[in-house]
Amino acid sequence: MLQSPTPKKRRRGRLFRFLSAFVVLLAVAGYLVVQYVTGGRGGPGCKVVSGKDDGQKYEFSQEQTMNAATIAAVGTGRGMPERAVTIALATALQESQLVNIQHGDLDSLGLFQQRPSQGWGTKKEILDPTYAAGVFYEHLAKVDDYQKLPLTVAAQRVQRSGYPEAYAKHEPEATLLSAALTGQAAATLTCQGLPDSTVAATGPDAVRAALVRDFGRTVLKETGAEVTGGSTSADKVKAESESGSGAESTPTPGASATGGSSTVTLPVKSGSTRTGWQLAHWAVANSSELHIERVSYAGREWAAGSADDPWHSTASKASGGVRIVTQGQVEQ
Repeated sequence: MLQSPTPKKRRRGRLFRFLSAFVVLLAVAGYLVVQYVTGGRGGPGCKVVSGKDDGQKYEFSQEQTMNAATIAAVGTGRGMPERAVTIALATALQESQLVNIQHGDLDSLGLFQQRPSQGWGTKKEILDPTYAAGVFYEHLAKVDDYQKLPLTVAAQRVQRSGYPEAYAKHEPEATLLSAALTGQAAATLTCQGLPDSTVAATGPDAVRAALVRDFGRTVLKETGAEVTGGSTSADKVKAESESGSGAESTPTPGASATGGSSTVTLPVKSGSTRTGWQLAHWAVANSSELHIERVSYAGREWAAGSADDPWHSTASKASGGVRIVTQGQVEQ
């Protein structure tokens, strides 16, 4: 005859089930945190180091770095100072960990957790990193003497957050990111840069489109981008030339639209090394998305697969321009 479990055994059973459920809950919570921070996309990461040789460094996912590069480029395109970029990056780090999330408190969305119901834009607009950064800068520019204010105060006057002191803790990493992504600190950003297989590469066309997306339509006019090798859309190149973009394409004879490499060269004016390094770091930050293999500028070169390695010296010491080597189109 089977005996019923004693009260002591029943308590032990309940305790065991409770502990098992708690362990599972912790595992799920950990998974959700990773998904929140990385946007659900794992993969190779990036590293930014101090340009002062003080050993300071921070690591980010490729997605986080790409969003940070967009925020910096939008600021530069609007003529905002480096301090404004630092404030924007610290804000996005606090609000979303630089991940373009589609959820948040109430109806908050995107990199800056902006709310459609509060007049920041439509859901679609806010989830566009370029738009979200632009509207943040638009509001920041209206804050009196924001460059002289403590970062957390300037950010709070834009965001109206329930946790006004939270932005301050991100100032060190935002400062390093800003210095790299505005070109102030040379050769300080590296990424693993392995191609994102979920995104179809389109060679030089994709690079130019992304440049215009982040910096604005004048970027091609200012740099006079040139393309050699690979294959590009003749209609697009013609349209850009007719609009005065200055972009030129000189395909290599026999090059295939689905293979090979192309080089996008962005000439940099003499004395504008800061602009050159901003463009170079922007290309590294977007390397996975745009299938960029190598970036070189001012006698230094970065290559995909080298997140832990510094920019290497090259034979050519002339600044010339930023050279971006992309893969050809990838067949899906």
